[in-house]
Amino acid sequence: EVQLVESGGGLVQAGGSLRLSCAASGFTFDDYAIGWFRQPPGKQREGVSCISNSDGSTYYAPSVSGRFTISSDNAKNTVYLQMNSLKPEDTAVYYCASAVNCQVAQDDFGSWGQGTQVTVSS
Repeated sequence: EVQLVESGGGLVQAGGSLRLSCAASGFTFDDYAIGWFRQPPGKQREGVSCISNSDGSTYYAPSVSGRFTISSDNAKNTVYLQMNSLKPEDTAVYYCASAVNCQVAQDDFGSWGQGTQVTVSS
């Protein structure tokens, strides 16, 4: 019943922008945090950003800080990841997942979406 669906990925040139969406169904964001993760080709999945819907706190990996912005529209049960100044190293499959808060380990996130491909050409 609980589902997260990512969308908005695509192919862009370095320096371009994309806006990813994570749409939730089967639950509301009020009591959950939503995290964005990515898995580059041949590498392990890593955390990118997280938003705690309880207080609106946001967190970013150092590699994306200043370039990416996470936001939440609780009325739509949707979290967005605005990605600007994209670099080739941002190329990955991007996933969203839920947790009780942003401080939990990656393995404690659940309800993973199917992922959306982001490819940044140099």
